[in-house]
Amino acid sequence: MSKRDYYEVLGVGKGASKDEIRKAYRKLSKKYHPDINKEPDADEKFKELSEAYETLSDDQKRAHYDQFGHTDPNQGFGGGADFGGGFGGFEDIFNSFFGGGAARRRDPNAPRQGADLQYTMTVSFEEAAFGKETDIEIPRDETCDTCQGSGAKPGTSPDTCGHCHGTGQLNVEQNTPFGRIVNRRVCTYCNGTGKEIKHKCSTCGGEGKVRKRRKIHVKIPAGIDDGQQLRMAGQGEAGINGGPPGDLYVVFHVRPHEFFERDGDDVYCEMPLTFVQASLGDEIEVPTLHGKVKLKVPSGTQSGTKFRLRGKGIPNVRGYGTGDQHVIVRIITPTKLTDKQKQLLREFAEISGKAPLGEHEESFFSKVKRAFKGD
Repeated sequence: MSKRDYYEVLGVGKGASKDEIRKAYRKLSKKYHPDINKEPDADEKFKELSEAYETLSDDQKRAHYDQFGHTDPNQGFGGGADFGGGFGGFEDIFNSFFGGGAARRRDPNAPRQGADLQYTMTVSFEEAAFGKETDIEIPRDETCDTCQGSGAKPGTSPDTCGHCHGTGQLNVEQNTPFGRIVNRRVCTYCNGTGKEIKHKCSTCGGEGKVRKRRKIHVKIPAGIDDGQQLRMAGQGEAGINGGPPGDLYVVFHVRPHEFFERDGDDVYCEMPLTFVQASLGDEIEVPTLHGKVKLKVPSGTQSGTKFRLRGKGIPNVRGYGTGDQHVIVRIITPTKLTDKQKQLLREFAEISGKAPLGEHEESFFSKVKRAFKGD
């Protein structure tokens, strides 16, 4: 999923001043802070706002963003801004506004959300139409129960990295013809965590996570369509530094049906009719997803005629009613006739004033052939 433009997130123009950016963030962060706003997506919006503000409030980061956008390899922001203590309260959130200084760099030990996972589930046509409850098993990283995610042996704690002093970054100076340049790189000694684990947990080997196969109960909503997905909040990978877990996205693949075809919430099918049924009319039995129903076919029905069965389609996945079923009739021409049947058809043709092909001196197809020759 692509990120939104940071200026759009804060509702400011690209020429906005620092003060305008600060005021916009202050207003929106109050609105969407999870401690106040209980809407399901408030937490995601707050993280998006924090990430946008962290970039645009810093002159260097803003310049990089204006030049490279989200593809800038030097930017590397994956989550919310650092406000000194995670998302504990308004004092932490607005510390950068009332503390008299610029916002600090993000703490490498701050809580971060875990990665999202994706699982593809194949379901039958009927299961997609009416829903289903089932269990799936997924492999995922979970917080180590032995060390509670610290990576350190029980009874010990990680130490601050002595090389980057807990910042997770190292400054590398280079002398060039243009002067001295300082490059900031991820600390290779602690891999950007800012911590060193001298006594590693025997269960997770210092990772703080273990790989497990977890059984998850999935409620497939009625009306789900091929390619649609279901978001299961908090069922993804474990968070980092005590952060919340990611989400699980279940993507559905619906197997095609041998008789029905789907278009949105509507269902289509074809029903065969004999020449006699189409000519004289009949009442036929039609299968639907909801059971068999009777359909009256009027006399003189032509091949390709479409009939609609209201409410016999697929329930809308968002609960907006149920679609219809469309029945298209196809007149089947018999391939094997008895002599008696042939004779009756000839008599019918004579009564209708149309002799069968082969009994004219010049057939219809012969006339077409001559027309193309230009005779």
